[in-house]
Amino acid sequence: MSSKRTAVVGATGAVGRAMISILEERAFPVAELRLLASSRSTGSKVDTRWGTVEVEDLTTADPSGIDIALFSAGGDRSRRYGPRFAAAGAVVIDNSSAFRMQPDVPLVVAGVNDAAVAEHKGIIANPNCTTMDLLMAVAPLHQAAGLRSMIATSYQSVSGSGKKGMDELTRQVGELGSDLDALATGGWQDPVGEVYPRPIAWNVVPFAGSLQSEGYTDEEWKLVNESRKILDIPDLRVEPTCVRVPVMVGHGIATSLWFDRPVSAGEAEELLGDADGVAVWTDKVPTPLDSAGIDDVLVGRIRETVGTPGGINLWAVGDNLRKGAALNAVQIAELLV
Repeated sequence: MSSKRTAVVGATGAVGRAMISILEERAFPVAELRLLASSRSTGSKVDTRWGTVEVEDLTTADPSGIDIALFSAGGDRSRRYGPRFAAAGAVVIDNSSAFRMQPDVPLVVAGVNDAAVAEHKGIIANPNCTTMDLLMAVAPLHQAAGLRSMIATSYQSVSGSGKKGMDELTRQVGELGSDLDALATGGWQDPVGEVYPRPIAWNVVPFAGSLQSEGYTDEEWKLVNESRKILDIPDLRVEPTCVRVPVMVGHGIATSLWFDRPVSAGEAEELLGDADGVAVWTDKVPTPLDSAGIDDVLVGRIRETVGTPGGINLWAVGDNLRKGAALNAVQIAELLV
């Protein structure tokens, strides 16, 4: 692979730091590494395998000479600075939702629709972390049997809301304590929350994201629209529910899938067992704790549907900061070089 002048934008955030780590782990051919972030991080220094790199101010940095720019700086900054980097000659791989549904921007899950990378016009979008983990489990089955419809319920960790979500869970656990009587009988007051509409500590909140049309949240519409675009099934029937759970890292998705033909549990297990980036667990149930810090999406509880026969029920869980964000971005960069 030819060496590339590489930038990480949003380098001091959780995903940005993971991007740097994964570039190192995978020995990505970096000719020069540049790190960019908001002004409050400007001047800080990061030790990397390519030397100590000083963080630059994104608002004033000159993008000239950058070949690949990995963006994880939020949608507003992506919309403002992504096109500027692309105009300067970089290929922007963006982790936000800013460009995902634009018709001329490829939306890529590495290992699922790699060929779409070749269609880029300077910007490639990383899908939502929940969609990404789910489609790693769905795509091998779709390629074999032709997906028609799915019901998907996500159980999303608080790191999907960034550090502020993790901080809110930690704080509320401290505020609510472990008074079992109060927790069991409701004899406690809701702790003040800035991130979630209801308490997240010791609780489950069946509302992830912000309310959009028809009573669904933006996280739920991402499951619908991004799945259709990535799999190139415009009329795919998707019934989504996104739930926030008191877990630090790792998104789980329970899904029911129906295809152009019946699929048995044995066939599904064999197809997924042969898929890159997927690990099938049959001896125990995979959980978010198991997925944290690893690249594979873990799949378990593969069963044939009973209410509407011919389909497959399964559980998939993945580290939303790795395959769900940073790893996929680096894998797209690898496809480019």
